[in-house]
Amino acid sequence: PRQVLQTGANYREHVIQLVAAGLTQNTDRTPEEAHAFAAEMMDERARSGEPYFFIGLAACVVGDDVPLVLPASSEVHDWELELAVVIGKEAFRVSREDALDHVAGYTIVNDITTRDLVFRKDMKEIGTDWYRAKNAPGFLPTGPLLVPARFVDPADTAVRLELNGQVMQDANTSDLLFDVPALVSAASQTHPLLPGDLLLTGSPAGNGQHWKRFLRDGDVMTGTIGALGTQVVRCVGERA
Repeated sequence: PRQVLQTGANYREHVIQLVAAGLTQNTDRTPEEAHAFAAEMMDERARSGEPYFFIGLAACVVGDDVPLVLPASSEVHDWELELAVVIGKEAFRVSREDALDHVAGYTIVNDITTRDLVFRKDMKEIGTDWYRAKNAPGFLPTGPLLVPARFVDPADTAVRLELNGQVMQDANTSDLLFDVPALVSAASQTHPLLPGDLLLTGSPAGNGQHWKRFLRDGDVMTGTIGALGTQVVRCVGERA
């Protein structure tokens, strides 16, 4: 791909859990009240909000047969299994109705993130640092297959990640706040999407930050998304 666009906070229940957890820590709401409040916020966002995109480096895209080297500078490297859209023909300012005409197919991407680099410590006001947190070599394991669009229902596809055989993520794309047509249309309003580009649709609940368990040398991640097959990524610790 020439371009990689990543979508943040796009699985409804995942974001509700995150928002509700923060509310219960900072208000006198009960967990049930916080969950209901967060659910209404997300439903309103789906009705009137817009997707949140950031940019990944195409150089980080590798096959799933490439070992994932975990940089020794951190111990909090995390997984985020995602359905990825592969653009088939240029899309610039396309409507939701026409968006799927620009999709060649779909593939599996695991959007690896180094959690302690997400927020800047030297200047908190500038917010997130996606460049450092997500763009180490090989941090976008992709494939192994590109499945043509006609064989995939992006609105109803299971997303499941196992770590060493234990299920960590188990969701369905029906929980997306913004579906694939909405994402392609919104992303194309700013800059043309080009043939071969990847558009990641977001990751569901169940990443390492939730489980307080991060990637280690020797870990094996197995990601399965509907008709897209299975991606197997083996982790190795970086040698000093």
